Amino acid sequence: MAFMLTRIQVDDYEAWRPIFESDPPGARKAATGHRILRGSEEPNEVFIQVEFASCEDANAARERLLASGVLDRVTLKAGPTVAEEAETVHYP
Repeated sequence: MAFMLTRIQVDDYEAWRPIFESDPPGARKAATGHRILRGSEEPNEVFIQVEFASCEDANAARERLLASGVLDRVTLKAGPTVAEEAETVHYP
């Protein structure tokens, strides 16, 4: 399992969300799921985790995302970075 991780600052989360959902660059077309988190003190700071079956799929998505220019509309804080899962632990 692989993930594309991105941290951005948006001007208005509610305005940004429909753009994310429409996925203009097609970055999530091979994704198996995603998670969006918002900063508790700064709700326009957005953390995005997109899950893929392989690093190849995640890297291809990263390239599509970068080439699209869609990240030019937000303040990029970190990423997009592709990472492989090393461990997942759930606590009761």
